[in-house]
Amino acid sequence: MKGFSVLVSLVAVSLVSARTFTVKNSCSYTVWPAIFTDPAAGSATPNQPTGWVAPAGSSVSFQVPDNWTSGRIWARTGCNFSSNAGSCATGGCTGGLLCTGAPAPPVSVAEFALSSGGRTDFPDVSLIQGFNVPITISNTAGCNVPACKVDLNPTCPSMLKVVDSTGKTVGCNSACSANLDGNPANSPNCCTGNFGLPSTCPSSGVAFYSFFKNACPNAYAFTYDESGSTPILTCSSSLHADYTVTFCA
Repeated sequence: MKGFSVLVSLVAVSLVSARTFTVKNSCSYTVWPAIFTDPAAGSATPNQPTGWVAPAGSSVSFQVPDNWTSGRIWARTGCNFSSNAGSCATGGCTGGLLCTGAPAPPVSVAEFALSSGGRTDFPDVSLIQGFNVPITISNTAGCNVPACKVDLNPTCPSMLKVVDSTGKTVGCNSACSANLDGNPANSPNCCTGNFGLPSTCPSSGVAFYSFFKNACPNAYAFTYDESGSTPILTCSSSLHADYTVTFCA
């Protein structure tokens, strides 16, 4: 009976330390959600394949370890996986349907660092690599909601647009991912090289910053956005919040 009690206790601890994540497709079209965990940040990963097909209106829920410290969730669009590698109009990654790497721009990304420092969840919506679909991160704990609810594709500046074979705009690069200044290793748009510190990479030096920021004030529009007008949206880890990532809402 002692062994059974230990087993029950371990199961209870496991259940308490896991969070429920839901990924919902509220778009009117199919997307291919993907998950990536930075391997340098630890071995904790969600109990969910790293890529799947999500028809319009569908949702899927899964368990995520309480110590998932460097995770990303995003939507891929316009995908064709008839070959092993496959291809997507936006948000593509290595590995085909089952992603094995980070997303290619342009892409709107939900980022998570759970129980950071043992005390705080850091959920955020990042437009640092541009935009492909509206995205919202809601939670069950009443914490602030990171989001970019506006479809930026119809108004995307011409030099940032990504179009499909029909000429339709399917994504909107950031100034960094569009490589507007031609030197990504030393760029005020990318906050790299001589511009690699908050003091040397202000938002005023990032091209088209206002386009993204005015439309989506609760999303990160460049690397050091939290040092400027964007508050760091956090949630106490003690609340054990569950999260829902919704595309097109």
